[in-house]
Amino acid sequence: MESLLRSRFQKSAVLIIGVILLGIAMVASVLYGIQNFRITTAIEAYTSFTGSNEHLIIQHTRVPRAITAAFVGGSLAVAGVLLQALTRNPLASPSVFGINSGAAFMIVIALFLFGSMFSFSQLMWVGFLGAGLTAMIVYMLGSAGRGGMSPLKVTLAGAAVAAFASSLTSLFMLIDNKTMEEALYWLVGSVSGRDLRHAQMIIPYLVGGWICAILLAGSLNLMALGDDVAKSLGQKIVWVKAGIVLVVVLLAGGSVALTGPIGFVGIMIPHICRYLVGFDHRWVIPYSVVLGGIFLLLADLVSRFLLMPEEVPVGVATAVIGVPFVIAIVRRRAHE
Repeated sequence: MESLLRSRFQKSAVLIIGVILLGIAMVASVLYGIQNFRITTAIEAYTSFTGSNEHLIIQHTRVPRAITAAFVGGSLAVAGVLLQALTRNPLASPSVFGINSGAAFMIVIALFLFGSMFSFSQLMWVGFLGAGLTAMIVYMLGSAGRGGMSPLKVTLAGAAVAAFASSLTSLFMLIDNKTMEEALYWLVGSVSGRDLRHAQMIIPYLVGGWICAILLAGSLNLMALGDDVAKSLGQKIVWVKAGIVLVVVLLAGGSVALTGPIGFVGIMIPHICRYLVGFDHRWVIPYSVVLGGIFLLLADLVSRFLLMPEEVPVGVATAVIGVPFVIAIVRRRAHE
């Protein structure tokens, strides 16, 4: 498949345009919803704060929501790029590594055992821990046996661990109705109700993951040629794969800990980026950060208007958009 953008100038120009569109999408996220604001009102909320209802909504709801959506969208997209490169599976996403299921399982266990003793911030770290532990288990299972890690072994291990964690999660939720009510807030996937303080706890991990992913871009390009070729060119495949898993834990684990599982971003955006710039990960990763943020911001905006005056969780909106996209990918692969 030839990329739409071929020259470095074209790729750089479109990336800059994408950054501008990301900024516009963030502004739109702040201004529009059940209650609409003028841009002057948003500016006044920070330059001449009066404590009015409008200023409070902008500062404590809309701005944290926009920042969360931008960072989480970009992080899930990059995690999808890394997992698709690692497993060589075009439909790979954080759910393949069981990250979503592992985070949800740990949160449900914490709620089941300790109830409301855990604050929102503490549950975030519990989810982060669950995502990390699950990814490590999948990595060890996928690396066991002859030949070390292989795409098929990782995919099967991830599917098995995710199914097991999801089953246990459902069991504990059925045993305790109170746990089910509290856990549903995490399991749906939403960027609403997140405080800026919560985002600030996780964002450093997400940015660190972006930087590490960009540093791994050259190794990912070589791995695409096959493990044997990459080894012959001096790549330490085992360490590269371990690094990919660690970065995925930072990106996807941090995102799930902050917003709950939001599907399809990690599947769709990498394909769109590869269509635009080709398979060079030095371009695919920055494009994924920008387009992933734009996509989740727009999906969040759409979710506010689907069933007004009620808001639909953004995880539902991404699923509605993502399912036809995945079907199209599968149909295309079937005809290749």
